Amino acid sequence: MKTFERILLKVIIVQFVFLLAAQVFFHEFNSFPELKQITEYEGVTDNNHSEVLETLGIRE
Repeated sequence: MKTFERILLKVIIVQFVFLLAAQVFFHEFNSFPELKQITEYEGVTDNNHSEVLETLGIRE
């Protein structure tokens, strides 16, 4: 069982490293401009904090 846990931990670490590398590749190097256009179209990248504050009842 100890061997299995050690292998599983190594797999988790490798997967995390690949996840970070993929995120850097996609976001920093602008490898897929279409992906950037889609996120801008959906409004994911906008900093619209005023709507959140209005929902919570806080005024600016």
